[in-house]
Amino acid sequence: MRLSISKSKNSTSLYVIKSTYENGKHSSKVVEKLGTVKELEEKLNGEDPIEWAKKYIEELNKKDKENRRDVIVKYSPAKTVEKDVQRLFNGGYLFIQQIYYALGLHKISEEISKKYKFTFDLNSILSRLIYGRILFPASKLTTNQLSEKFIERPNFELQHIYRGLEVIAKESDFIQAKLYESSLKVSKRNTSILYYDCTNFFFEIEQEDGLKQYGISKEHRSNPIVQMGLFMDGNGIPLAFNINKGNTNEQVTLTPLEKQILPDFNLSKFVVCTDAGLASTANQKFNDKNDRAFITTQSVKKLKKHLKEWALDPDGWHLNNDIKTYDVSKLDEEKYKDKIFYKERWIKENGLEQKIIVTYSIKYRNYQRKIRNSQIERAQKTIDNNPGKLKKSSQNDYKRFIQKTYCTPDGEIAEKEIYNINTELITVEEAFDGFYAICTNLEDDVHEIVKVNKRRWEIEECFRIMKSEFKARPVYLSRDDRIIAHFITCFISLIIYRILEKKLEEKYTCHEILKKLKEMDFYEIKGEGYVPTYTRDDLTDDLHEAFDFRTDYQIVSKKQMKNIFKRTKK
Repeated sequence: MRLSISKSKNSTSLYVIKSTYENGKHSSKVVEKLGTVKELEEKLNGEDPIEWAKKYIEELNKKDKENRRDVIVKYSPAKTVEKDVQRLFNGGYLFIQQIYYALGLHKISEEISKKYKFTFDLNSILSRLIYGRILFPASKLTTNQLSEKFIERPNFELQHIYRGLEVIAKESDFIQAKLYESSLKVSKRNTSILYYDCTNFFFEIEQEDGLKQYGISKEHRSNPIVQMGLFMDGNGIPLAFNINKGNTNEQVTLTPLEKQILPDFNLSKFVVCTDAGLASTANQKFNDKNDRAFITTQSVKKLKKHLKEWALDPDGWHLNNDIKTYDVSKLDEEKYKDKIFYKERWIKENGLEQKIIVTYSIKYRNYQRKIRNSQIERAQKTIDNNPGKLKKSSQNDYKRFIQKTYCTPDGEIAEKEIYNINTELITVEEAFDGFYAICTNLEDDVHEIVKVNKRRWEIEECFRIMKSEFKARPVYLSRDDRIIAHFITCFISLIIYRILEKKLEEKYTCHEILKKLKEMDFYEIKGEGYVPTYTRDDLTDDLHEAFDFRTDYQIVSKKQMKNIFKRTKK
């Protein structure tokens, strides 16, 4: 800041002005009007106004350097705002950006750019695709437009995004391997336990093509789908993924991706945990070698007859490695409502030796019955109010409890179809309430194995976050390479979110975190800085503490904001 002296016919005025640099142009702005020389002479009791002004500005510069200068901004109710000038910007992305750079994604982008000799900034494209996917999920066209919301503006065009997607898809394996390597410096990775699961994503089209094929949709939609297989580590952070055609049997997707991560991620000793849908003998045998092992859920209903009888036998249950055995049909329900009982045995089938562990829980039994009772109520309501809309049901659909007959109780042919609740089916299902089974080749303690299996919910949550929060579906891209690139950005976004969640010590829900980051807007004061417009609360305090920078001052000066940019790009 410096002194400016403006002379007119009747007076000489003193101003504090500062140089500014906006949108590539140098300019200056008035920070404060000190008054006319005559006015100051009357106030300063004989002190020279010019000398006083110089000392005053020197003190202002000192305060400015120490971020202690009060900012004075004038607004007029008689002046309209400038047309087509953006004044509000999002700064929530800065927390995401710090993790993005800590993961070395800028270096990965640089390596790819050198390989393909790009003339555009791939790092700017990839980062904005990820920030946008987490905060403002939308199409690539809209993401390009929404990138203007961030304080740091992008330096690419829409055509560059689509060109970048093609190359990102080609380098999928390279990106995943390098990302894992760099993530070891950012967050703990528990690769002794790996969780694998599959889901699918639908397209708003009718015609099959390439990866987009008709298959068994987990959302029961009659649209072409693609399938994603995902590995997650024992700490809940995604490890690797693959994209397959929508009509691929998910059981055959595990081994190829696992073979890929063995050398790419330098992994050799781990336990693969999956659900029953992926528990093929081939997959289990593949993980019954070297230092690998498996844990898979097992449907008690689908066990062979003698194993099912053993599993459902109320006698012979253990608790906490106690020698004593219990009869689960005679338990004191209040005393043991939070306990988990178990029994185990080894079997050998199809050349594979494995242990079956069956658990029984009163709490789990009550939960299953509560769910079923609500389904039965819904089924009865459908019978009473709208039976005409009944269609074929799935094994978990409430409509499975509705049976249709054409005869009266006397055996005569009825004039109309008769609907009622299938009580026999309810009785059959109730026999399995509270029971849960898993298979493994591990000889570890039962409770440790059960504990590992319980965390499978986190990989299911990964898929939920991608579909709900990141709006990864429906997919509107048509080319296979762009579809793969789309899911790479979703995958990276998920890794970044999981790390952010852990930095906040998992104190907040996904919805709370993302909502707050979206709300963290700033009003720009030209030449001065940014005024936070969001509400400061415990979550923003925790964010600032975890990431070691603050954006919650009454005004964040230009200089402070530049320092934040640097801090988030170390």
